[in-house]
Amino acid sequence: MNHYETVFILTPVLSDIQMKETVDKFKAILTEDGATIVNEENWGLRKLAYPIQKKSTGFYQLLEFDAEPALIKKLEVNFRRDERVIRFLTFKMDKFAAEYAAKRRSMKSSKEEKEN
Repeated sequence: MNHYETVFILTPVLSDIQMKETVDKFKAILTEDGATIVNEENWGLRKLAYPIQKKSTGFYQLLEFDAEPALIKKLEVNFRRDERVIRFLTFKMDKFAAEYAAKRRSMKSSKEEKEN
């Protein structure tokens, strides 16, 4: 199994419920084929660097997971078929990127504990 990270941008006209349904759909695609989701982050509504499909904002979502390489093609086909996804990027993390992501997660969780 390889360690992957995918970021996708959803169209800004979705309600919160529709956005969560879309994210759950892609998480289900991953988990039903044996992937384990390591981290999930909702970055919220952000301004795009340039307009995409006449939209200047989008909901950003990050999923970090361990999966077999064949699953990535299935996931990306589903991204392309879903009209709610504006853009997506999936990449395989090397050991240094995986260590950095783990460090970033631990720093984020310790920062949240201090705030509470």
